Amino acid sequence: MNQFTFTDLLRNSLSKSDFFGSISFVDILIALIFAFGISMFIFYIYRKTYNGPLYSHNYNVSLVLMTQITALVIMTISSNLVLSLGMVGALSIVRFRTAVKDPLDVVFMFWAIAVGISCGASLFMISIIGSLFIGW
Repeated sequence: MNQFTFTDLLRNSLSKSDFFGSISFVDILIALIFAFGISMFIFYIYRKTYNGPLYSHNYNVSLVLMTQITALVIMTISSNLVLSLGMVGALSIVRFRTAVKDPLDVVFMFWAIAVGISCGASLFMISIIGSLFIGW
């Protein structure tokens, strides 16, 4: 019985000369369109449900951008193991210095990240059904 080790996986990933061979332009465009559409739904729900002392339009726009960027990151790291390990290392040094005032803001942030992850992985039905379930 042949065993497939982590070293074999790393060697195969390193030997790939085309990092983005499995992702076409159309796939990228579709993922970004879905991510944008669902993030606009998140934008709308946040605007309608926020009842704190000061509504931040910039935070709401950042939710839309966070969804798009997360989708791009997931599409990038899904194509190659080496890229994914490098991205984990690079993103592990990011520190957030701004304290989140409202716990509900964190919920919306995770929602935007989850939609970005699922759209980046081309799991659009999870994004749509989950967002409709959360938003309604």
